[in-house]
Amino acid sequence: MTRPPAFVDEVKVSLKGGRGGNGVTSFARQPFEPKGRPDGGDGGSGGSVVLRASGSVATLVDYHHRPHRAAGRGRNGEGDLRRGSDGDDTVLLVPVGTVVRGADGEVLADLVTDGAEVVGAAGGRGGRGNAAFRTSSRRAPRFHEFGEPPQERWVVLELKLVADVALVGYPNAGKSSLVARLSAARPKIADYPFTTLAPTLGVVRTDAVDFVVADVPGLIEGASSGRGLGLSFLRHVERAGVLVHVLDCATYEQRDPRDDLRTVLAELRAYAQAAGLPELLERPSLVFLNKIDAGADTAEIVRDDIAAEGFEVLEGSAVTGAGLDRLRRRMADLVVLARQQRNSEAAEAIPRPVLRPAGRDSDDIRVERRSDGWQVRSDRVERWVVMTDLDNPDAVAYLQGRMLRGGVERELLKAGARRGDPVQIAGALFDFEPAPDGAADEDDVDP
Repeated sequence: MTRPPAFVDEVKVSLKGGRGGNGVTSFARQPFEPKGRPDGGDGGSGGSVVLRASGSVATLVDYHHRPHRAAGRGRNGEGDLRRGSDGDDTVLLVPVGTVVRGADGEVLADLVTDGAEVVGAAGGRGGRGNAAFRTSSRRAPRFHEFGEPPQERWVVLELKLVADVALVGYPNAGKSSLVARLSAARPKIADYPFTTLAPTLGVVRTDAVDFVVADVPGLIEGASSGRGLGLSFLRHVERAGVLVHVLDCATYEQRDPRDDLRTVLAELRAYAQAAGLPELLERPSLVFLNKIDAGADTAEIVRDDIAAEGFEVLEGSAVTGAGLDRLRRRMADLVVLARQQRNSEAAEAIPRPVLRPAGRDSDDIRVERRSDGWQVRSDRVERWVVMTDLDNPDAVAYLQGRMLRGGVERELLKAGARRGDPVQIAGALFDFEPAPDGAADEDDVDP
């Protein structure tokens, strides 16, 4: 008998794109012309790691067991202007509702719809072959570029279930039984605390609307600060448009349902404040007094007090089915209201940021004074350096021209650098030698 997959709703994953392929130095060979025109082809671009939301995936457990994912590298270029093939992308399927965070906790992408995707780690671009460096003043370039190193990063994948209705309440309040009676879901149900170790989703069908309901595993006092199982699953309440507080009327001698409600509300309030969701407790909600088959007297005692707090109160039993038709209809009404509110807010909302390959859009040059010389930091310039064959004098001369045209020399002089000062760029060490005026080759265009 196979075990069902574990429910994992937060995992740290290492993503690595594919390295770009190298260009090549090559010359056409023709009769009586040993070295003809340059014909070295470019390297292929490396593949990217793409995160894609899919309704066919329900958990992040696969990434818990295999946290390191990489894309294919690009192939090297060849002679006769043959470009290397691009590396294959690696597509990682994640559940709908997955939030992608950087190592610093910043939200980078929010994949809330089926098919939504984002580039988690970009592949490096392919290096240019020597044919790309032929100009009117450089007829026979004897150098090429290396492929660009890929982007690497650690990201945190956090699953927040996308449900219309969240059933919240103390352990053993009967939330899983309600999901089972209202939908076709078949969660594990037992008479001991913390039976539910993973949220259960069920589709409820009504004449007015179909909606998804989720039972949030039992909350207890202190859940918002990490006690019990609550902290692990409170995040799943965030996306629910409707909250249904399920109270147990069969345990009045041990616990007062009114106290249970106050405790759960306090934990939701604390979590909402910590998560920056002040509107969480303002969402449409109602209270369902469950297990009246075993606690009808309790329902009579607490009903008016709870209604006095401003809640709509329904009662019934997940065991006998009493009151569930009315509950189903009222949940449907609130879902319609919540969806209208959500659509209105979405029309005015600013789109969430998405992951963007680092180092592709910034041309800023920052010069820092160090005890042993100078440090130049620039996404673009550092890419030039790592893609250059520093053992090839022709390639180094071209790099010097690029940096002159790109303003590196100007920024160093502005910062106070002098001839002969050591300058470090992308781990490579150079001696600063300002070029004479007009030394740059204007035929070159830098990507």
